[in-house]
Amino acid sequence: MTPAHDAVILAAGGSRRLGRPKQLLRRDGETLIARVARLVLATAPARTIVVTGAHREEVAAATSGLDIEIVTNDAWTEGMASSLRAAARSLAGRDRPVLVTVVDQPALDDSHLRALLDAHRDDRDTVSAYGDAQGVPAVLRASTFARAATLRADTGFRRLWTDADPRTVRADTLAHDLDDLDDLRVAVAAGWVDTSG
Repeated sequence: MTPAHDAVILAAGGSRRLGRPKQLLRRDGETLIARVARLVLATAPARTIVVTGAHREEVAAATSGLDIEIVTNDAWTEGMASSLRAAARSLAGRDRPVLVTVVDQPALDDSHLRALLDAHRDDRDTVSAYGDAQGVPAVLRASTFARAATLRADTGFRRLWTDADPRTVRADTLAHDLDDLDDLRVAVAAGWVDTSG
C-alpha cells in the first residue's frame, strides 16, 4: 500500500538553454507537465503542489481540471531553491513524506514513482540514482522537506542530504533531462518526446 504522502512538482523554470518551455513539450500528445502531474496523481497524494514561475499561464492551462494546487514562485529566476522554498511554505506543518518531481525527465514512468514510495521508510530520505548521481524524483521526510525553506541561490535539495545516506532506487534513464537542444534530440530519438515537440 502506498504510504500517505504529499507531492511537489517543480515546473517554474524558464528553459533558457532549450529556447522553449520544456513544460509544454509533448510525449504521446500530452504536455510534459500534464504527464508528470498525471503520474504523480496516480500515487494518490493527499496534496499535490505544482510550483510555477516562467510560463505560469501556459502551465496552469495545461494542468487545468487536475486535482492540484498551483503555487506561483515570483522569484523563479533565482533557481530551484526558490521553488523549493515556495513549496516548503505551502506544506509547512504537515507531517508526512513529500514526493518531489521535476518536468524535464521525459523517461519518467509511474513504476519508478511507486518503487520510490514502496522503498521509503521514516529513517531516511529515498532518492533516485542514475549514473553516479542521486536526485529527483525523491521522497523526502517531512523534516528534510521543511529544511528546504533554508535553501538559497540555484541549489537543489541534494544539499539537504549531503551529510546523510539516503536510500536509493536506481533508474538510469532518468539521467537524460532536457537542458538544451542536444538533450531534446536524444529524447526525440528515444521516443520520450514527440518529434513536433
